[in-house]
Amino acid sequence: MTMRNGRTVRDLRRENRTAVLQRLYFDGPMSRFSLGPATGLSSGSISNVVAELVAEGLVEEAGSVDSAGGRPRTLLRITPGSGCMIGVDVGETRVRIELFDLTLTELARTERPLAVERPNPHDRYEVGVVVDHVRAGIAEVLRAAGVPAERLLGVGVGVPGIVARTAEEGAVVHGQTIGWDAVPLERLLRASVDLPASVPYWIDNGAKTLGQAEMWFGAGRGARSAVVVLFGSGVGACVVTDPMGPGRALEWGHLTVRVRGRRCRCGARGCLEAYAGAEALLERWREAGGRPPAGADEETALTAMLAAAYPEAGARGAAHPAASEAAAPETATPETRAPETAASDVAGVREPDATALEVLEETAEYLGAGFADLINLFQPERILVGGWAGLQLGARFLETVKGYAAEYALKYPAARVGIAMGTLGPDAVTVGAAILPLADFFARGGRRAEAEPAEEQPAWASTVRERAAH
Repeated sequence: MTMRNGRTVRDLRRENRTAVLQRLYFDGPMSRFSLGPATGLSSGSISNVVAELVAEGLVEEAGSVDSAGGRPRTLLRITPGSGCMIGVDVGETRVRIELFDLTLTELARTERPLAVERPNPHDRYEVGVVVDHVRAGIAEVLRAAGVPAERLLGVGVGVPGIVARTAEEGAVVHGQTIGWDAVPLERLLRASVDLPASVPYWIDNGAKTLGQAEMWFGAGRGARSAVVVLFGSGVGACVVTDPMGPGRALEWGHLTVRVRGRRCRCGARGCLEAYAGAEALLERWREAGGRPPAGADEETALTAMLAAAYPEAGARGAAHPAASEAAAPETATPETRAPETAASDVAGVREPDATALEVLEETAEYLGAGFADLINLFQPERILVGGWAGLQLGARFLETVKGYAAEYALKYPAARVGIAMGTLGPDAVTVGAAILPLADFFARGGRRAEAEPAEEQPAWASTVRERAAH
């Protein structure tokens, strides 16, 4: 039956189920009485939906709570074991695979290292190697947790690059910085990974999965709009305008910040990533005479660079001394900060590495200018910093970056944005990837894709088809 607005009774039932599942997921346990005002549904609709979800094993009782003068009210919650999701992060140095239950409790994880000794990312991200890592990792986590593949709601995969979709290939990855030119990743995974055909793959940009995780469970909760930036070997971002909906991936790292500047690994010149990505940051330090640890991976080398620039005594607290200058960016320049930092050293503590400090101070200004572009373009309520490199860099000079952002951005939107660190840690891309199939599951009202009932056709449809056949 179709209503005046074009929605069918089945659409309405699915929307009601979605509303109840989401409220129980984010705010539960809750009673039937509390679900009414929280979802806007009538008590009759709540009773019907809850009865369905309990019968299907998606919702279970979770104790009771006293009511005002009446009988205790039964609390309801999502059943943790009613489904599982796998999240995959194709990162800079490894492929991480994690298995979660419906409440995002980790059941098993594994990591498969990429060939970090190969400096060329095109070699490190050889497609066949990545696919083999995902195949072996999925089999390992399912085996370790004793979970049959049929219980999976789906597999979410976060990748570097732009993800397009075609009817023939599914998700296709255009990862220019890693040498992936229209890689049909979904088709390759389906052909390689031993999973039922009914288990869907959700493949998307890693910054987008990070943004989804921070908005649902991290520092983005409560915000109406946000930009979540990811710093690793490269730089990416995701803009979110609907807290519950998917964000939009931005190739922010390839915004031009310096005409005819440094060559970026994408091939262009002057990209933000060529100055602020961990790979470029370490290369700039090396070119300036710095000495990153020989044979160390990027995470270890960046840690060493920060330790050299900001010795522990001088960096005690949230940031180095330049952080206090962020409130007056018009008087704070990289040239004036380095001597002050050196002067803050105490006896017995080595002085900062001037070369590393100069490179990092310049990087802070580039980042501030990049943040200002995000502020001017999207006017978000919050900007959140994540990724393994972002967590390291932000802990040292986020306040300095804020000062530069305020200097370069328009005053009105700059005064209304909060810039802060993400709260989900370096594994947030994997969590966000696992959310992709979960979000689809909720959107379907808690029904798997293959379980959607076929919509009944009106009686005249079969008659018309029979006439057409003759």
